[in-house]
Amino acid sequence: MGGLCHTRPMVQPFSLRRATPDDLSALDLLLLRSYPRLLKADYPPSTLVTALPIIVRARPELLASGRYFVAVDGKDGQLLGAGGYSHAAPAPRGVAHGQREERTGHIRHVVTDPDRLRAGIGRAVMTCVLMAAGAEGVTVFDCLSTRTAVPFWPASCEGVGLVCRFSLALTTIQRT
Repeated sequence: MGGLCHTRPMVQPFSLRRATPDDLSALDLLLLRSYPRLLKADYPPSTLVTALPIIVRARPELLASGRYFVAVDGKDGQLLGAGGYSHAAPAPRGVAHGQREERTGHIRHVVTDPDRLRAGIGRAVMTCVLMAAGAEGVTVFDCLSTRTAVPFWPASCEGVGLVCRFSLALTTIQRT
């Protein structure tokens, strides 16, 4: 990864790497295992029945972008977490879908295995994302967050010298 992201195996029993299109099936499984369980407490079934079919599918364009990272279990190779960024805004946003905003990165599809929460996986993935984006000149991040993840974001951006803006998602998801 060009020296951007490192973990110490003695401290963290997982490694980080850039995702590839070959990670699609494993990431779909991670998203399907994580989002329904974690979001259930914060959203009514009427929201989840519409949103989950959209958000539990990995985005091939992210996996191929070089801007999406995965945390991999050092013992069995299972994906434990993932996340990335894009320069183009995801839909729906104030900026037209796909339009690039100068020096702005959009945090995308961050997920952690629900059985491995609070183990540093999400923080490690986000550190990698922020460092990689900063190396590309990104100074501002936008993130559509679930209610469930709101407490995670301030700590993940703390002390990195970047502006992080968050807004709630799943209130405007529309099926197209």
